[in-house]
Amino acid sequence: MRVGILGGTFDPVHVAHLRLAEDARESFALDEVLFIPAGDPWRKSGRAIAAAKHRLAMLELALAGNDDFGVSDIEVRRKGPTYTADTLEELAGERLDDEFYFIVGADALADLPNWHEPERIVAHATLAVAPRELADLNAASLNVPGLVHRIEPFPMTRMDISSTDIRARVAAGKSIRYLVPAAVERYITEHVLYRTKNPEPRP
Repeated sequence: MRVGILGGTFDPVHVAHLRLAEDARESFALDEVLFIPAGDPWRKSGRAIAAAKHRLAMLELALAGNDDFGVSDIEVRRKGPTYTADTLEELAGERLDDEFYFIVGADALADLPNWHEPERIVAHATLAVAPRELADLNAASLNVPGLVHRIEPFPMTRMDISSTDIRARVAAGKSIRYLVPAAVERYITEHVLYRTKNPEPRP
């Protein structure tokens, strides 16, 4: 199987995440796109993040009814900081016949040298890169062994939506309708998420 991997905090998941996954699925003829929410994202240790149980629940609601998309709690179950390299290595050991496409934006690709052991990421997955403005990157200059031969760009539908903006809108009492799936909007309301600057702490 050709499997897309879309990682992130998903705090909360929104329609641009879903469209990005669909664009990648179509571009690379993926059999499945696996959404993997971070358990303890080490790059975001400076801010409060909604508990993993909520982020997982919102993803499951957002993807309900779409057999092409799935959710994995592999990083939520792991103790300590969450590293993409460890996740891909674990998946590769469990799913020996699968070919992985790690879905990232051009901004994340540019930052890849600062990730934990990026050469291990490159060893286990093709990097499916969604270009943005100013995204004409010279992969060789990023100094990650093997990277230049592992990048496959694909067109991404432009949607200027961010989880940061959604959280700010909720905190300000503004509508998030059509920015997130309706079921996710209801979940946020029912569980009183993002109403303050300090959401329920991660477990």
